[in-house]
Amino acid sequence: MARVATGLGVRELAEAANVSTQTISRFERGEELKPATLAAIRAALETAGVEFIPENGGGAGVRLRKGGEGR
Repeated sequence: MARVATGLGVRELAEAANVSTQTISRFERGEELKPATLAAIRAALETAGVEFIPENGGGAGVRLRKGGEGR
């Protein structure tokens, strides 16, 4: 959801996170990834303007930073 909201394609996110496109696909399928890989993907999404919302009774989520994308 976060990748689509930013307008990033799989290749673009993979490049920004310095991981393979297969890794992004595995992530989006919900497969387990190494913590360092998850951190790299999260950092790339945050750079693109995504804010991660912690669990607050309604579940964890994401949103775009106010003012649009960070790219």
